[in-house]
Amino acid sequence: MEHALLYAFLQASSDCKFREQLHSLQSQGIVSFVKGSYCYDDEVELQTDGNRSGHLQNGELVFDPQVNEEVVRIIAAQLAEIGDQFDKEIKARVVNDLVQHFLNENLSGEEITQRMSEAVEGLARAIPSDMEQEKAMLVLAMVLTKKIANTMPSLLQRVFSTTVNYISQQLHNYIVRMLRE
Repeated sequence: MEHALLYAFLQASSDCKFREQLHSLQSQGIVSFVKGSYCYDDEVELQTDGNRSGHLQNGELVFDPQVNEEVVRIIAAQLAEIGDQFDKEIKARVVNDLVQHFLNENLSGEEITQRMSEAVEGLARAIPSDMEQEKAMLVLAMVLTKKIANTMPSLLQRVFSTTVNYISQQLHNYIVRMLRE
């Protein structure tokens, strides 16, 4: 579900300079679409109802309730509108620092996720917002993904995976509640 939400957010975002690379995520099977719901990679097992639905959390497959594509698209579009407002508040230095971390192949995925988490938390404190903290952090993480990929499109797959990992670890329960509402 995190994969689907981030992918739909990036699709709905304005000023996305990496559309070609974004579509390659789908052709590589990182995000795919089956029978009105998203599924997330070729290793997700087919469920008895014929749908694939689940996510990886700490490398373990966890099944979710079916994620309706239209609900995800609507929520992602709403988050993208908020993201466009936040976009202007994010300083280039924050993005460039994260780009350097993503380019550093000596950093583990866990270390990069930690750097992403620190950046999101710092921005959440710095950007005045009257919205829920979790929602602000979700939008900030997704906007950072867009800005990093806009800066260096070749990093999209690594940034996408890191952001999904971060969102799965930090905001999964919030996303589940949001999709149910």
